[in-house]
Amino acid sequence: MISTYALKQRFQACLRPWVVRLAQTNISANAVTLSTTAISCLLGLLLFASEQATLFLLLPLWMFLRMALNAIDGMLAREHGQQSRLGAYLNELTDVVSDAALYLPFVILPPFGWASVGAVIFLSSLSEFAGALGVSIGTTGRRYDGPMGKSDRAVVFGVLGSFMALPVNCHRGLSGSCPQLPY
Repeated sequence: MISTYALKQRFQACLRPWVVRLAQTNISANAVTLSTTAISCLLGLLLFASEQATLFLLLPLWMFLRMALNAIDGMLAREHGQQSRLGAYLNELTDVVSDAALYLPFVILPPFGWASVGAVIFLSSLSEFAGALGVSIGTTGRRYDGPMGKSDRAVVFGVLGSFMALPVNCHRGLSGSCPQLPY
């Protein structure tokens, strides 16, 4: 099975110098986690409240940065002695909250709606829960991979956000995103 999760080791190697700098400046993994969630929620609110479909172009950029920040908080915790029960709890909870906040704005874009977006939020939450559940039953650790894991969903929703912001999607009825037709 192909998953973007397979790129994790190389991605983390690129981020390691940033992680070292953050650790040296006493930035905690929990601070990174909570900041990432706050920005995700603010972006979700902006996308939901705005009538500018072009703002959905922010989604792929943020999804990439969010994946980097999620890797950074984990590396800070593991490699710089910041692991804690609170951190593990925050990591799991904030991922689900961030996902929901970033997926919810799609309800304003046809052909999506409350039922389809709600189903995606429910299923992605269930996927995260299932991945975390392994630790509680004694398996070797948390699972992040698999079809449509967090990294794969980030890619899909980033691409979907870009696509929905294109002028070719003017049928959505959102103002400011479509050029005036000459006829």
